[in-house]
Amino acid sequence: MNAALAEKTTTSFHAGGRSSVTDEAVGSLFQPDSLLLGQYFDTLRRKTVLEPEKRLMLAILKDAVSTFQADLFAANVKSSRRYEQAKDWITETDGDWVFSFENICEHLGLNPAYVRNGLLRWMENKLANQHRDASWARKKVVG
Repeated sequence: MNAALAEKTTTSFHAGGRSSVTDEAVGSLFQPDSLLLGQYFDTLRRKTVLEPEKRLMLAILKDAVSTFQADLFAANVKSSRRYEQAKDWITETDGDWVFSFENICEHLGLNPAYVRNGLLRWMENKLANQHRDASWARKKVVG
């Protein structure tokens, strides 16, 4: 039945002065898409595994957080500078470039304010503990 309908349509188009190339193009619009099994799984895998761009963003965020935490009590200038750069990047709220803290968090599905506040709370606790431990050590030496 479909072949007869297609033949009638083609015949009527030819009668109207259309070319067979146009008929083939129109006919191809209604053909089912053929998808290889490998193409399907490549698409599925791409959606389930982090895309390369997101893996890069995750690596940048992970590096900044580990630098921020590891170099908090930096003993040398290089580590102190790295800590300050990581802290500045994390605390910047108006960054509009692609790899700003806010954009990376949003692309990874994280709330930037929540992550930032958590890191700053962690820093405050570490600084308070270090200050308390230093004063305890001082009392111990003096007393």
